[in-house]
Amino acid sequence: MTDPIADYLTRLRNAIQAKHKVVEVPASNLKKEITKILFDKGYILNYKFVEEGPQGSIKVALKYDPETKVSAIQCLKRVSRPGLRKYTGYKDMPRVINGLGIAIISTSKGVMTDKEAASLKIGGEVLCFVY
Repeated sequence: MTDPIADYLTRLRNAIQAKHKVVEVPASNLKKEITKILFDKGYILNYKFVEEGPQGSIKVALKYDPETKVSAIQCLKRVSRPGLRKYTGYKDMPRVINGLGIAIISTSKGVMTDKEAASLKIGGEVLCFVY
């Protein structure tokens, strides 16, 4: 596998499309940070890090509207990829759906949202868009 972040996003996307309640993905430190951001911003219901085997895994409980059964995540889009990295400065931070969505940025201070990175005045690699 050449792009584990794209694999992570695809597993979440497929689970949402199949209306699964929980999805399990292989763990890495970057995936753990992305999962924490998704939880803090209210896109997922809960998560749990399972330390079994050499790598471990992340169990993600997906969030749906109780009445309409629509997922809280409408779109997960990979921006920077191994073949074409996308970097941004804090002055030209991408706006996802005019500020309604979030962009997840990998900076020198760790993984954070676009708004947090802009407030700290640091740029970095744009990992993905979520809305």
